[in-house]
Amino acid sequence: MQKKFSTQLIHTGDKFAPSVSYSKTIPIVQTSVFAFDDVESLEQVYDGSAGGHIYTRNGNPVHDALNDIVSGAEEGEAALSYSSGMAAISLSIIAQVKAGDHIIAANVLYGGSFQFIKTELARFDVSVSFVDTVRESINPYFRPNTRAVYVETISNPMMEVINLQAIAETTHRHGAKLIVDNSFATPVICQPLLLGADIVVYSATKYLGGHSDVTAGVVVSDRENIDRIYTSGLLFGPTLSPFDAWLLVRSLRTLELRIRQHSLNALKLAEYFAGHPQIKTVYYPGLPSSPTYNVARRLFHNDLFGGMLSIDLAGGEHHAYELLRLLETVKFVPSLAGVATSTSYPAKTSHRALNDDELQKAGISKGLIRISTGLENIDDVIEEFDKTLGKIGKKQ
Repeated sequence: MQKKFSTQLIHTGDKFAPSVSYSKTIPIVQTSVFAFDDVESLEQVYDGSAGGHIYTRNGNPVHDALNDIVSGAEEGEAALSYSSGMAAISLSIIAQVKAGDHIIAANVLYGGSFQFIKTELARFDVSVSFVDTVRESINPYFRPNTRAVYVETISNPMMEVINLQAIAETTHRHGAKLIVDNSFATPVICQPLLLGADIVVYSATKYLGGHSDVTAGVVVSDRENIDRIYTSGLLFGPTLSPFDAWLLVRSLRTLELRIRQHSLNALKLAEYFAGHPQIKTVYYPGLPSSPTYNVARRLFHNDLFGGMLSIDLAGGEHHAYELLRLLETVKFVPSLAGVATSTSYPAKTSHRALNDDELQKAGISKGLIRISTGLENIDDVIEEFDKTLGKIGKKQ
């Protein structure tokens, strides 16, 4: 019997013809739900005795591919992907704590992480001690109810490198978990799990994506931690779209090449700023002047130090505003890690939720500009900064 017009539209083409060839790239499985031939098959997928997918909030083949790539790069047992970096960060912490617990966190963090730890956890009766993890021992801050320590491999925006091995040893001695945000370094430069971290989190929006066209987060750990985080993620529901997961898979294929060039460019730009009279301080772990240069050289791979640096202008806030306004191809962007060099102003963007006292304790001045070094010919970027800095403080 010939199917009616609307029935044909809905059902024709929903099964692919057999083929000896297959897609060279991972297909985008753009579906919210998966179909089964019977109840028994559904039960087998739920109990894990058969492979398959049920609902994209629970997982999707493109998520699987993405998770396999990142967990392999980090040498972890498993990974999970989410719709933003903050989803990955918050779920990783939530899965470790309950009301009445305590965590320790670095006092210099991405502003969103700082705010979540400071304000949202407090709503659920989880207390926090913020510590200068570069200059202080975290040992005195542990309590019987301390469940986790949260740090960044390279601190945002001060670009100081945490001694992960020492912090991991202390954390484990107290029976807590070490959670590390590795967004600035990526596994190309540092693999925190191999240095003792229990959980690694990413804003995959940044270097893992690398093209300013996707928002995502990833968590990597052992199977036990991933299972706990998976349960929380399933209930909170920050699902990454299959298309965004596919974009990340595409980007990860070139991660090592991109990070190497970002790092080489950033070092050359940092060296230029270090000799400029209008720059009071350059913050970059690859400069010998960095207080954590020796730690970075010991922990990082291949003498690469990442694509991020910060500069503190001698002229303070006024000159910072002027520089941001006068730059032409180097855009003012409240994010980082794209292919084009960009600037950000932490006091008014990533760290705007911090009060003046918290900004001061973190070392974030009103003259501080964070720079995400891109993949251009770095000599052109230096020329633009040099030309623009020459105009600062002069009547236009």
